[in-house]
Amino acid sequence: MLKLSKSIVLVTSRGFARRKIIEETIYRELWRNLRNRYWKAEFKIPPYDHTCQVGDPVLRVMLAVSRCRASKGKDIQNLVKTMVKVMRKTGGVGLAAPQIGVGKQVIIAEFTKKHAKVWTEEKFAAREALLFPLKVFINPELKVLDSRQITLPEGCLSIKGFYANVPRAYKVEISGYNEHAEHVTWTAHGYSARILQHEVDHLRGNLFIDIMDTKTFGDELWPRWNLR
Repeated sequence: MLKLSKSIVLVTSRGFARRKIIEETIYRELWRNLRNRYWKAEFKIPPYDHTCQVGDPVLRVMLAVSRCRASKGKDIQNLVKTMVKVMRKTGGVGLAAPQIGVGKQVIIAEFTKKHAKVWTEEKFAAREALLFPLKVFINPELKVLDSRQITLPEGCLSIKGFYANVPRAYKVEISGYNEHAEHVTWTAHGYSARILQHEVDHLRGNLFIDIMDTKTFGDELWPRWNLR
């Protein structure tokens, strides 16, 4: 999942310099910690309601084309619904099925007015971002149309809390099947193309840290660690 990068880091207390995999109330978190400490830990069954984190083997699998062309099937429909729910809950602009523990070639993406509010008008224009509604691609094929490399900051909710500058091709074409089993093709440039490349990389077992400028890798919360 591609995460929007923000230029402002809120500094509160050092005690909050940690990352939650899932958003939950403090009472539920305490109960879960106590349960897992004194009883056998329970693991969820995919598709998850959270994003898998780097180190999980599912994020490093090179996926083969799956037999999910019949996207009207119940399993695929449920998968897409869960992906949309997780993406919107976490504020992402894209998500790949492996990020919720499912080894299928499915990605989703959207860029709405809500996402655009994160940036200034100048940054929105500079990154050539465009609003677009929810798009679903099953067994997607990505073709680079303009290989000019544009380097911008990227984050990922499977590497929660970290960011780096990442080079991406300027313009791409993606084709695949949507949630209605219709074959669709979309040509995207600028930030939309970046989102698609980021998500398709997940289907190949790749993460942004594999192609990032290593000297720009950073912790979004780094100021908090220096507080008294």
